[in-house]
Amino acid sequence: MDFIMEYLSFFVIVTEGEDSSSSKRYKHYQTLEEEDYEDSEIKRFLDGEFARIVKRKVERNPNSENAPTKIGRFMVEPGYELGSNQNYNLFQRLRDADNKERYIGIADELVHIYMDTSAVRGGAFIIARAKLNTFFDEPFLFLLKCDFEPKIARISDERNLISQVEMAISARSIKSIQYPHMPEEGILEHWELKIHQASHARYFEDFLKYVSYEKPLPEVMSDQLLDMVQQYMDDKWEGVTESTERHEEENAIEVWAHSEKRDIHEYWSQEQVTLASAALVEQKPDLPFTFKLDSVTVKGLLAEFGTALHFAKHNGRYVVVIEGDSFQFDKGMSPIELLQPPDLTELLPEIGTHKQESSAIEDLQRYADDLANDPNYEGE
Repeated sequence: MDFIMEYLSFFVIVTEGEDSSSSKRYKHYQTLEEEDYEDSEIKRFLDGEFARIVKRKVERNPNSENAPTKIGRFMVEPGYELGSNQNYNLFQRLRDADNKERYIGIADELVHIYMDTSAVRGGAFIIARAKLNTFFDEPFLFLLKCDFEPKIARISDERNLISQVEMAISARSIKSIQYPHMPEEGILEHWELKIHQASHARYFEDFLKYVSYEKPLPEVMSDQLLDMVQQYMDDKWEGVTESTERHEEENAIEVWAHSEKRDIHEYWSQEQVTLASAALVEQKPDLPFTFKLDSVTVKGLLAEFGTALHFAKHNGRYVVVIEGDSFQFDKGMSPIELLQPPDLTELLPEIGTHKQESSAIEDLQRYADDLANDPNYEGE
């Protein structure tokens, strides 16, 4: 990707302590134009970083709330346009700045707003405006934050060995904002920006107060599943409003929906579960599915339920059957890898018997303990 730098403003943020009440200040070091940037050390430091930011993959609905890369969307009241969003207006003023002095003034305003966020740390704050002439005549904005690296030293002479570096930054963990978002090459989405912050601190999310983010995928799918459950309840209890059984079932569903750890409830038939799963898989074919049966954890795809992954009950015990063409074992050999598996029909009669034997042994042990503690028992 061939970027042409129009302006790049370099600021340094200094904080006296780690907490939000610590003294904080910032200083504008320099703003470079195209020719200055091409001959500068900062170009060599950031060489390729802008292309990496643009090419970085991002899911509209990430797999977790803590995904490092997210798509943000400017929030507006119903019936209003983008121009009513304060964050958008600030970005747009930077994109429209027609001279260096005006650009510096708006960039300074942006850093000043950033300094009011709760988790500001010392480092370099870079605000760049660059064109990607391959596709567009309008510029991109890049906001980059590089935290200071602790305990950095350079090799000195034979007597002193090393000398301390006061303010070192690294491109290794740059936090970034790209506006506008380019979902595909040649397509711009002016309502959206792309944000990347690998740490748990929400620096940029605090800074962009009028930007919203899509729900993580598990939450989206949970919402859709609850809609299916509600539809099932409405169909099942159609015309019945005052019913103790209905209220009990609704309360049970409510508890299930808000529980962190959930057991199987046995409400739906295999066909109902298959249909509901298919509706979710249609939207996200690689939707992950993880569960734990006693101490065994299984990770797979929801699409595999009913085809390669089966749930059943036998001899009063839950059974999971996973079918496939081959096994793959991780490091650390075990004798199980040498097994010649029996036919499933030979195994079925054994399922549940080990639990029964274990329960019988526990009962005998308790009986023996009771006798041993009985003062009237003389024994043989």
